[in-house]
Amino acid sequence: MSLHSTEYFGSGAQESPRDRLLKKIKEDEALPTLGAVISKVLEITSSSEDPVSKLAHFVLADVALTQKILRLSNTIQYRTNSSMPVTTISRAIFLLGFNTVKTSALAMLLVDGFCNKKQASSVRKELVHSLCASIVARELAQRSKFADAEEAAVAALFKNIGRVLVASFDHQLHERIHLMEQSELTTASDASSLLLGCSYERLGESVLQEWKIPDTIIQSLSPLSGGEQKKPVHRSEWLKQVASFSDVVADKMFSSERNAAGGSLSARCSPLLSKFGKALELDRALFDEILIKVESETRQLAESMNIALPETKGGDDDSESAEVDESATLNSEFMLKTFESDQLQQGQRFASGKPANARDLLLAGVQDVMQMMASDQVKLNDMILLVLETLYRSMGFRFATACLRDLKQGRYVARVSVGELYAERQRGFLFPVKEEKDVFHLAMSNNVDLMISDASVAKIQNLLPQWHKDLMPDTRSFIILPLVLQKKSIGFFYADRAVTAEEGVPPDETALIKTLKSQLMAAMMRG
Repeated sequence: MSLHSTEYFGSGAQESPRDRLLKKIKEDEALPTLGAVISKVLEITSSSEDPVSKLAHFVLADVALTQKILRLSNTIQYRTNSSMPVTTISRAIFLLGFNTVKTSALAMLLVDGFCNKKQASSVRKELVHSLCASIVARELAQRSKFADAEEAAVAALFKNIGRVLVASFDHQLHERIHLMEQSELTTASDASSLLLGCSYERLGESVLQEWKIPDTIIQSLSPLSGGEQKKPVHRSEWLKQVASFSDVVADKMFSSERNAAGGSLSARCSPLLSKFGKALELDRALFDEILIKVESETRQLAESMNIALPETKGGDDDSESAEVDESATLNSEFMLKTFESDQLQQGQRFASGKPANARDLLLAGVQDVMQMMASDQVKLNDMILLVLETLYRSMGFRFATACLRDLKQGRYVARVSVGELYAERQRGFLFPVKEEKDVFHLAMSNNVDLMISDASVAKIQNLLPQWHKDLMPDTRSFIILPLVLQKKSIGFFYADRAVTAEEGVPPDETALIKTLKSQLMAAMMRG
């Protein structure tokens, strides 16, 4: 093994290929950040305390990630009967499902972390492989009887991380291993062990351990025994089987075999049915159904992340023409336009930051709330977050919060917030219930919606409490929307900007804002 390594790197090389690669990985300043972010997503989404809200906050904190999730939500695959596009992350989570958004976000973070590497073509292929595998696993997880089955989608996403790393940090080595695989004289595991010094799986495990990824996921990356797989008794066995099955399906989907005799994906994957059919409870009909859905969803997800995929029929993607400008391909426009989302999200804005199409965005939010209210599974906290996010995004605010009355403390306390420095501002956003002559108490005691376009006016400044001036001294425009049930104030919505809003709030937008508030009040009364 050392002989081959020396031949490849030169007779004077002291480091093994594996050690050299790990050194490069450790020296990359972006990777520890990527690992920390991925670990954070897994941590917050496994929390028992309001994981939906935590995931929404995480996505909203990243503008690029927000746009990609919204774009995915508006693709044909997830389009609903409603004529209105999805414009909020809260609605996206409700529509796509918590686990779909979680695994999609992880996939998007992985792509963002590696898509700017020099050898874009090789990296792109490996990332597409990972995306596809995660979708295969997600389909299997939906049909599984094991608890927390959705973790399989995360395991499958990282099954290929070793290849992604080698393609990113040592393209020449990646190509040599690939050529050895293609010769059919050896397996991928043997080829990587010979030239790299360890298997792809072992390399991936090392990095994932550094990233503090849960052990259950890391253990699922190890290879399976050969032959027909037995029905799993334990969840860990099932995870390993799903990760391996998904990995092979992904390999077949976009491999060069797709051009051979025009073979269908089902035909290319047929050997998998005899190996995994009993273990994963797959018959031919279900097997084919999953493959069709996976191929469609892989394209939708890849397109939502600006990754152009090879055609399922036609020329070889490894051709010279395909290599002309791979970095441009990674950042190209989507091949498939999504359901009016771009027009709604990327329109013109006023100087205040308020979208010129605020009315359309508010109307979409009203429709979202209406559909959410029709569900038996909706939680009040999710509804509050949806209304809050609708106000925040539709009106172009920098910070928005929902404050509720705390009877024990005798204070109004910010419970849910979004926007710039939301966590820090939420901690300081609280004040006594005892009535004072300030804008907050005046709005609630009179049950009047306040929409202030210029907070620098002396009259408004005199009515702003000191705690607010200390917390947000640069506020220049804001709204306060009281929540009053049976003549008793239970809280309010607050949102602001650091610039004035000379355009104001026209009657049609005001009416939609009142509708949003009324919908929430109805949900509160319903309990």
